[in-house]
Amino acid sequence: IKIMKVPIGFEFLNDPNSPKMIVEAMKFYGLKEKVGPGSNPVILGWAKELGLNDYTDDSIPWCGLGMAKVAKDSGKTVPNKPLWARNWLNFGVKMDIPAYGDVMVFSRGSAGHVGLYVGESKNTYYVYGANTGDAWAITEIAKSRFLGARAEFRIMPPESRRVIMLPAGLALKLRED
Repeated sequence: IKIMKVPIGFEFLNDPNSPKMIVEAMKFYGLKEKVGPGSNPVILGWAKELGLNDYTDDSIPWCGLGMAKVAKDSGKTVPNKPLWARNWLNFGVKMDIPAYGDVMVFSRGSAGHVGLYVGESKNTYYVYGANTGDAWAITEIAKSRFLGARAEFRIMPPESRRVIMLPAGLALKLRED
């Protein structure tokens, strides 16, 4: 098992018993879009693999594309028009209380952002996703922007499904070891 350098406090993301979409998404931790002319061929390859021919440049928001790649690799059904973050509100099963590994959708003006729940504080959620600072990364998003959470399972919740409370403003510094 490849252990990734993740921010201190988030080492649990490397647990192979994490929800399937977390396990798949961790394969991309730190992957970045190409700044300036051109695009990261890995990101463009996902669009081609998923048949999203209208996605032609990684300067186009790609949080939904990254989530679609992870869902597909996890054996899950990708929602229609997955590039639109708010379309992820149609994924899986609606959950009233978000928990580890759930797909989370947030407002961003009239658009949105989609990522995976990896924790929360009193007023924020910690979300791991694509196109977070132009990379696969963890960010803190205000709970006031939360639109909905969707679980990847359809029958019984996995044992790894849990709420993870973390301190607000947790430093997201890469581990040195």
